[in-house]
Amino acid sequence: MPKADLVFTNGPVHTGDPARTRAGTLAVTGERITAVGHDEVRELIGPGTEVVDLAGRLLIPGFQDAHVHAVYGGAELAECDLSETVGVGDYLQRVAEFAAAHPDRPWITGSGWSLESFDGGLPTRQLLDSVVADRPVYLVNRDHHGAWANTRALELAGLTRETPDPADGRIEREPDGTPSGMLQEGATALVSRLVPPTSAADRLAGLLRAQHLLHSLGVTGWQDALLGEFNGQPDPSDAYLAAARAGTLTARVIGALWWDRSRGAEQIPELVARREELNAGRFRAGAVKIMQDGIAENFTAALTTPYLDGCGCATANSGLSFVDPDALRGFVTELDALDFQVHFHALGDRAVREALDAVEAARAANGHRGTRHHLAHLQVVHPSDLPRFARLGAIANIQPLWAAHEPQMDELTIPFLGPERAAWQYPFGDLLRAGATLAAGSDWPVSSPDPLAGIHVAVNRMEPEATDGRVFLPEQRLDLATAIAAYTAGSAHVNGFDDAGSLRVGNLADLVVLDRDLFAAPAAEIASAGVEQTYVGGRLVYSAA
Repeated sequence: MPKADLVFTNGPVHTGDPARTRAGTLAVTGERITAVGHDEVRELIGPGTEVVDLAGRLLIPGFQDAHVHAVYGGAELAECDLSETVGVGDYLQRVAEFAAAHPDRPWITGSGWSLESFDGGLPTRQLLDSVVADRPVYLVNRDHHGAWANTRALELAGLTRETPDPADGRIEREPDGTPSGMLQEGATALVSRLVPPTSAADRLAGLLRAQHLLHSLGVTGWQDALLGEFNGQPDPSDAYLAAARAGTLTARVIGALWWDRSRGAEQIPELVARREELNAGRFRAGAVKIMQDGIAENFTAALTTPYLDGCGCATANSGLSFVDPDALRGFVTELDALDFQVHFHALGDRAVREALDAVEAARAANGHRGTRHHLAHLQVVHPSDLPRFARLGAIANIQPLWAAHEPQMDELTIPFLGPERAAWQYPFGDLLRAGATLAAGSDWPVSSPDPLAGIHVAVNRMEPEATDGRVFLPEQRLDLATAIAAYTAGSAHVNGFDDAGSLRVGNLADLVVLDRDLFAAPAAEIASAGVEQTYVGGRLVYSAA
């Protein structure tokens, strides 16, 4: 037999293949896996074979992220970073230091602040004015569904007490109606449209910066969940196309084209044309992203019954459906007939139901076409809708890091949902038991892109750094193998890579070497593991050494 180019030996090898879940040796020739087994595979070692001694470290399939914003995340790494802290004083110090270090920037921009840092999740313009008053400041929050602006930014945008709220957002206000500095959902565009756009070079640099970070975390492919202009942000598609054509895109990437919710079916021919254009190398845009609702923390996630107020009484607000549900069914049916995959943002139980209704309409009209529609986030899912995922072939695209007790959950969500709906949150276990296919993603830069951190929470339902021992809905925990499968085979399935996601002969050699065997370590230590090597198509794209 021809000798292999690359052999991993002295396992363990977690294959993700139900027919052979564990092995000790794996061989790669060219881009593909050519043997999986034990000592017999060593016969493929020849004079030119590179041999990797695992020495007890774990070899697994490469992770894939089913919902990420890589270009945005990479670009934000070069801006004012407010992540990794929740202190208001820290935020203001970082903004002041960034402004001082960049005196020529006309706008101070950044991201990463957390809603729980402020009473009611509402920061004020005056706080920013105290550190930067002479230049506009615009800072996106951690979940990217709101933004914090100083007075100068609001003035430049012409926002006053007379400015009406947009249909898809809300301007938070002071008692006399003056904008307070917090903008929710579509209201962010009132200011962000004035922010100097990133250049094509900046976007490409952001993509390559993000790709390096994701490879260092074992991610070999992903679905970018927003290709298009959104809330004043430029379309990142050009960065992917440039990198793919230049051969510098080493990851496998599917793009989800943004559905402009202010328009209707007339945009579908444009999406078809863009799908043809955005297809080069390891990049193709075969999905359409429809954002059906907002988020629970700012009461824009679409619920079947109203939010509660601080006293536990029902309000008049049940959140926002950004696309009319009747129209949504028609749009999805037409997209499905054109072989587009639809990638839904569906966070509240009404949005989940509306998305499932749209998939059901498409299936009734077109049959099952293998379009692999998927619903991302799934924070609140009504129990009656759980069986519909398997029946309709709708994939549950989960973001496990959010399924834990933390301040946004405990202070800004649970009290306003009430105990019954709070118990319907992130029902990973129930979805699995109902037969749903699970895929997983990070939504980075909304939250950490580290799959191991996400797997840790999926298994433990606790944040990696949690010390209080509180488990968030323990009956919804996943076992380790299932959580890994969601980040590998599940996301590969969503992305249409049927020859990736598991370590089987003939599959692509997208591989990750971890520094320990997760299956031999306590579940509480999953997030402590690290990535030592990442391979895409048998090529080393990251090494910790």
